Amino acid sequence: MTPHPRFARIGRITLAYETLGPEHAPPVLLVHGLAQQLTAWPDALVHSLVKAGFRVIRFDNRDIGKSSRMCGTPRLAWHYLNAQVGRRSRAPYSLDDMAHDTLGLIDSLKLGPVHLVGASMGGMIAQIVAARFPYAVRSLTSIMSSSGDRRLPNARADVRKLLLNPVRQTSLQREIDHNLQLWELIASPGYPTPREQLRARLEDDLRRNVPAAGGIERQFAAILASGSRVPLLSQIDTPTLVLHGLEDPLIPFEAGRSTAEHIPGAVFESIAGMGHDLPAALLPTLAERLLKHFRQAVRAQLPPLQSRQCAKPLTYNKTN
Repeated sequence: MTPHPRFARIGRITLAYETLGPEHAPPVLLVHGLAQQLTAWPDALVHSLVKAGFRVIRFDNRDIGKSSRMCGTPRLAWHYLNAQVGRRSRAPYSLDDMAHDTLGLIDSLKLGPVHLVGASMGGMIAQIVAARFPYAVRSLTSIMSSSGDRRLPNARADVRKLLLNPVRQTSLQREIDHNLQLWELIASPGYPTPREQLRARLEDDLRRNVPAAGGIERQFAAILASGSRVPLLSQIDTPTLVLHGLEDPLIPFEAGRSTAEHIPGAVFESIAGMGHDLPAALLPTLAERLLKHFRQAVRAQLPPLQSRQCAKPLTYNKTN
């Protein structure tokens, strides 16, 4: 059982979120990717983190699920061509705007510094938050994401074609078929999800996302229009883990390696057989790796034991 979503007002938008675990436990904030709702974070992964003593918050980014919908009809092909030649284009909003949404949620819920975990587009958003607002981040994990360097390999041609040509104003069945075709292309070849299970999940997500109204296209435009984060990544000084599948056809493996290379001290780990999803068979491994990273980050930020033992309580001068 997962809780019903709650809502936080962040400036002019509203974000839908769920929180699980004790209120005063160390917070883990999960940020998902393009077209992905909070439900795309597998319950099994969330419950593993809660069982280990963490409070987990997952939310719908703007323009997806139960969060606020924005306006504008981006020309994806135009944004894509501009991105290929390193030219910035104007989208309805940017990844920086989405990073401010994320920071706003941290502040609204009074979470303090969080273990920030981002997948795909969510990894891009998390990178920006960690670089620009380091006080809000205890550790950073970037999963199957990218530095945005335009010299990196593109998505595989068949995947790119489906992304740039979304199904519009059509039946639910056609949307399910389109999404099923895409997910079967990008899913982990080493950890396949049964087709009917995948179809059922996609149908549930599409029903929850009604009305879609171009939100996914606007999110994709935000990615394409936001350019490279390479100069920004060098500013990240929080403990960082980068995870990436060796078989990812959407954001190739080299993009994860590039992310880690540009973040000082980042740890990079590749996962054989993993594509661009979070398959059930990999969840125990992912949970174990995340928990290890969280604990290492906390230990790295503690003062030396001797200093902690010798610390004296603060005293205040009494004034009349």
